Amino acid sequence: MKEYFRAQARLHPAMQPQDALKMAYQAAFGAEHLGADPLYARTLLQNELLACAPNPHQPLCEMLSDDTCRVNLSAWRARFLPTEWLLAMFLRSCTTRQDGDARFTAALAALDELAREGALPFGAEAWQQKKTEYLRQGTRPVHHSDVYRTEAAPAYRVVGARYARMLPLLTHLRGRRPLVIALDGRSASGKSTLAQDMAEIVGAGVIHMDDFFLPGELRTPERLAAPGGNVHYERFLADVLPHLTRMEPFAYPRFDCGKMAICGERQVPAAALYIVEGAYACHPALGDYMTLRVFSDIAPEAQQRRILARNGKEGWEKFRTRWIPLEEAYFAAFQVRQKADVVV
Repeated sequence: MKEYFRAQARLHPAMQPQDALKMAYQAAFGAEHLGADPLYARTLLQNELLACAPNPHQPLCEMLSDDTCRVNLSAWRARFLPTEWLLAMFLRSCTTRQDGDARFTAALAALDELAREGALPFGAEAWQQKKTEYLRQGTRPVHHSDVYRTEAAPAYRVVGARYARMLPLLTHLRGRRPLVIALDGRSASGKSTLAQDMAEIVGAGVIHMDDFFLPGELRTPERLAAPGGNVHYERFLADVLPHLTRMEPFAYPRFDCGKMAICGERQVPAAALYIVEGAYACHPALGDYMTLRVFSDIAPEAQQRRILARNGKEGWEKFRTRWIPLEEAYFAAFQVRQKADVVV
């Protein structure tokens, strides 16, 4: 949290000790204290958005922790984004955190360090005095200080940090129907999670490239030697591509990588937005079917950590020795990251 708080101090020089306490509370607990009544939350958000002047120069998102961020309402209005999208993100983020107290303690410790370093807009003595006064009455939400309200005019919603990756994509969704997003990228970079979040927040049909793994009878040495050759492009072109401009429900046969056979169907709802997610979604063999190319990236260390947690040591070895090299060869051969409209 320390670096996020340091960034907040630079962004908001009017911050007072009370505002730092509010920031620490939000970083630890999110916004669960406002989310009990969806109707009230909607009305409040609508009124606050109307009261905000659009500001295209304000950052859309400010991180508070690895799990929490603020979405600025003036920036949201400046991008003409629908109220319902932000409301959905907010309501889905209003959950009680079992480890909130531990997170809050860690947040206060980070602020202690920053105050001693002189990295906050106020002194260490003022911070300790305000923190001690606050803790006497127990952990609770607080309002922004009058100074901060006057200088910074804060207006935002606190949402889960998982939605921060979605925000750069939202401005591309205005006035373009139907829209098809090709969400390519590295293993364990969060492609499936991002696609699911998009489906829940903005409404989308999701097509998974894992469902088009190349069947055994087509896995010739020549095919597998080609960059990205382990995907059944022919079936994608026949079973999916014709539906992506019709905004109608459809289904396609689903390949099960565990059984190495087609098992059942994947149902895709009618939508004005379709997301084709998974490695090889931007392969040239599929053509320029997409209206937006997105590359989901991840650092090698984080990739290894996630795959180990998800697939274990044996699974990691398979990824390290086989799947990751195949993906990297495909990315390099077709400059997939370089050609992306958005990198997340």
